[in-house]
Amino acid sequence: MQATFDRLRQTQPQLFSAAALTLPEASRQAMAAVIAAIESVIALPAFQAHALAQAPAISRLPVAARGVFMGYDFHLTPDGPKLIEINTNAGGGLLNAYLLAAHGRADAGAAVRAAFVEMFREEWRLQRGELPLRRIAIVDEAPAGQFLAPEFELFRELFEEHGIAAVVCDPAELQRVGDHLQHAGEPVDMIYNRLTDFSLTAAVNAEIRAIYELGGVVLTPHPRAHALYADKRNLMLLSDPAALTSLGVPEATQNVLLAGVPQTLAVNPENGQKFRAERKRWFFKPPAGFGSRAAYRGDKVTTRVFDEIVQGGYIAQEIAPPSEHVVPVEGGETTMKADIRCYVYNARIQLVAARLYQGQTTNFRTPGGGFAPVFFE
Repeated sequence: MQATFDRLRQTQPQLFSAAALTLPEASRQAMAAVIAAIESVIALPAFQAHALAQAPAISRLPVAARGVFMGYDFHLTPDGPKLIEINTNAGGGLLNAYLLAAHGRADAGAAVRAAFVEMFREEWRLQRGELPLRRIAIVDEAPAGQFLAPEFELFRELFEEHGIAAVVCDPAELQRVGDHLQHAGEPVDMIYNRLTDFSLTAAVNAEIRAIYELGGVVLTPHPRAHALYADKRNLMLLSDPAALTSLGVPEATQNVLLAGVPQTLAVNPENGQKFRAERKRWFFKPPAGFGSRAAYRGDKVTTRVFDEIVQGGYIAQEIAPPSEHVVPVEGGETTMKADIRCYVYNARIQLVAARLYQGQTTNFRTPGGGFAPVFFE
């Protein structure tokens, strides 16, 4: 599998920076504190009731699995790390685990990969107990054309190396047979869900949705996880002292959240003029957005787009500028911005990586940019 990854670095170099970031251990501890504070609030029944009430009905189905590859994305500022968003199907985890070997940390990379496999086995045990996990389908629409398609193949190889049959497929390739799914005539026990149709509403995902609702397949991550973690409207509550107090969140936890989660507000026609006047302070995002799609920095957005934003359906997040780092590029050095991603399972950080870039948002197009390992000292 390392050979597959090495070939990938040659064929898709835009995915990987030659740089590595070394950050103070205090940054890791501060990010871990924010993550722990958020996880403690999400565990509250009152928070879950609030989040699920605004989510699609499928999100309210009870499910024991936690959801793999929770991605907590931070900007490191002089005032400490600021949480930008949480993703429930954060990509790049396995790529970054292999990338560690290129920086002399092969043993660390192997340990992370083993932890990833155990994470999927734990998701299975939570739902199915001691039954054997036989086959995982790694599912995304037209997977061969996805930007991170090479990672899908690496996951397939990783699962099979650990005795779990695996296939990469489009949802249309899955067939419903009674109360379970099959691929090419073989039963599918678990779906590693890379779809961005978070509530499974698209017609192509109807079979997955039906079998998931019947409990016939273990789906991870699942709609409930997205509703509780990744819906950006939740950031409004996590950055609102009055709302946190009403939930009974302890003062010490509130202090961590209010320091680490930038103020986030709903945008609507009533407050549109306020945001128009203060637009340089804010970043505007759709609640269910991903991959920086339809996300706009206020001082860069056009008047036409801003007129659409203030009609509602967006959240505004106070801008927390990313840290900047001098990194090597061909022929010299350059300065890159960094998003810091913590890959988290069951409230524990498994891996920390950076996405280096220039411009408004991460783009994997900046020469010298891409994924980079993060070390702490």
